[in-house]
Amino acid sequence: MFSFSQHIDVLVLSGTESEEITETKTEEEVEESVTTPWRLILYDDDIHTFDEVISQLMKATGCSLSEAEDKTWKVHNEGKALVHEGEFEECLRIDGVLKEIQLVTEIKG
Repeated sequence: MFSFSQHIDVLVLSGTESEEITETKTEEEVEESVTTPWRLILYDDDIHTFDEVISQLMKATGCSLSEAEDKTWKVHNEGKALVHEGEFEECLRIDGVLKEIQLVTEIKG
């Protein structure tokens, strides 16, 4: 894992005076924001069949047929579903596999 410090300069204006505030985030604060769990959301569409979505979910996440069916039904009934939660790189990899067949997704952090 990498680590670094982040330096932020903020200019605060109050009336006719201006004051510069300098803030340095610690290595721990920055690392925490990098390792915060990310969520991959799959959205419903009217293009793909249940079998297509189930198959692609299994390919992307390595989940069982039963899990993929459950997630697909949730997407269908609720309009969207959480299909993976974890590190950003893994969400991005899974997202790429889901997008191979143009499924609609979003990664949230």
